[in-house]
Amino acid sequence: MRWVSARLDKSWSVLASHQTPEGDRCVDVFARPDTTFGFEEFRRDPEDLGAWTPLQYFSTRRYASAHEATEAACDAVPWLRDVLTP
Repeated sequence: MRWVSARLDKSWSVLASHQTPEGDRCVDVFARPDTTFGFEEFRRDPEDLGAWTPLQYFSTRRYASAHEATEAACDAVPWLRDVLTP
């Protein structure tokens, strides 16, 4: 079961969820009903019972495409580009 932060509106659709190999960090890229896109970074710690906790306030930013949101996430989240690069 994936617990989603209250910071992500229920009307937003998560398009991709990228995790670290350890499974303790994640970036979600999502689409909003108004046709904009965004992303948020989360962490998961054992003491939080596996719940994902947002780390930043990236979800307030708006992008014209999922690609732009992913590129912005790569610039903002240091580990993400390594996860996305084969």
